[in-house]
Amino acid sequence: MPPKPATPPIDLIALDLDGTLLAPDETISARNRAAIKDALSAGIRVVLVTGRGVDVPIRVSKELGLNLPVICCHGALTKDFGANKTLESIPVPLPYAKQMVEFAEREGLAIAVYVEEAFYRLQGSEIFMDDMRGPGWYEAPSLSEILTQAPTFIRFMGEESVRRMQREFGDLPLSFRYETWNDFVECAVLNRDASKKNALARLCADFGIPSERVLAIGDSRNDIPMMRWAGIGVAMGNALPEVRQSVPYVTAPNDQDGVARAIERFCLAAAKKTA
Repeated sequence: MPPKPATPPIDLIALDLDGTLLAPDETISARNRAAIKDALSAGIRVVLVTGRGVDVPIRVSKELGLNLPVICCHGALTKDFGANKTLESIPVPLPYAKQMVEFAEREGLAIAVYVEEAFYRLQGSEIFMDDMRGPGWYEAPSLSEILTQAPTFIRFMGEESVRRMQREFGDLPLSFRYETWNDFVECAVLNRDASKKNALARLCADFGIPSERVLAIGDSRNDIPMMRWAGIGVAMGNALPEVRQSVPYVTAPNDQDGVARAIERFCLAAAKKTA
């Protein structure tokens, strides 16, 4: 029997944020920080790929000494924060966005829109999570009035909003990303061409990095295509069963240094063997 071919070395690590790199209290553990630092020292690029807007991934990238653009908004926006330049933006077509926002306002549904790198929610609307109080969020008396350009993406939050949106607009040619966080349910509505996988593939192509030399780590349904595209896809131990079953490897949960353990196994151990 011929020897099994060696796994190509990893040239780039793609990291989701919430439920992956970030612990439940949104901190980054010392072991995770050390593993990323060691990967950078070994010449491995590290990129954040997240559903969040630009503010948090840019702050985290700067903290960790990363110099690659950030992939945000579920892949709908790629930002070179060093040059303060948008590399790619794939918004929701304005006619569809207006329909959805006007319906949500009329029916009193929980919704947020991401426009010009900021989240907007209706004044007095429910706060579902702490980050909605952050500096990247703003209140507006009417979302339809501020929607003068195509939004990067739209979020329907809470079970009723998601159910009503799906029933009313589920047939539109858009991408619907459903996520569940404990008892909280939301759906991100995006352009069909926007995804973490597509944005990561384009970024890797810019650097001449083939998919087999990419390690992708995530915990959510929207991470699955990215993890399957990468040469090595690793699901977090805290991910839903369907996510863990979708890729060959599972690491520890995000409160047990799961990212560091994956980097140590697939990047740093391999680097030591070839040193």
